[in-house]
Amino acid sequence: MALTPSTMLPLGTKAPGFELQDSVSGKLVRLADFDESAALLVMFICNHCPFVKHVADELARLGRDYAAKGVGVVAISSNDVKTHPDDGPEPMAAEARRRGYTFPYLYDATQEVAKAYRAACTPDFYVFDADRRLVYRGQLDSSRPDSGIPVTGADLRAALDAVLAGKAVAGDQRPSIGCNIKWIAGREPNYFGAPAKV
Repeated sequence: MALTPSTMLPLGTKAPGFELQDSVSGKLVRLADFDESAALLVMFICNHCPFVKHVADELARLGRDYAAKGVGVVAISSNDVKTHPDDGPEPMAAEARRRGYTFPYLYDATQEVAKAYRAACTPDFYVFDADRRLVYRGQLDSSRPDSGIPVTGADLRAALDAVLAGKAVAGDQRPSIGCNIKWIAGREPNYFGAPAKV
C-alpha cells in the first residue's frame, strides 16, 4: 500500500466535465446534471482501500446531510479492475447499498476523468462553488486508520458550509492521504513528481 497525497489541483480550476455510468442505477451521470446545485462535491474513492473504509460511514452521512442543503455530491472510482476486481461496477453497487450512499457512485473505466481532476489517491476530495470553480481540495479531516482521531469530516464540512454561506473557504488546506489510484499499466499520468503544496 503506497501512501499517496493529493496533487492539490490549483484553486480556481474549472470543474472538468464527466459522463460516467452510475454503478447502482445504471444511468449516465454528467457534470451538467448538477447545474442547479449550490456547490458540487466530487470524491474519488474505491471499495478496497483501508483509508476509504475508515471514512466510508462519514461519507454516507455527509452525502445525506449536504444533498439536503442543495449540494451536488458524486463519487467516482477509477481503479484498474484487472488488478483490483473488488473496485468494479458490481462490487461498487453492492458497497453503495451496504454503506447507504445516496449519491451516484460512478465508474471511470478509462481513468480519463481521474486524470482530468489530477486525482492521485483514494479518498481525494474536490469542492466547487456555484460557478464550478475549485474552492477546496484536500482531506476529509485529520483522522487516519489507527490514528485514534475520530472521523468527523471537519475540514470538508467547513469548506461546504463556507460555500453555502457565501463565504471564502479557508486557505489552510491539507492534502488528503490514501492509497494511490491503481492506474492501468502504461496509462499512468505524468502529473506526479512534484511535492504536494499545502
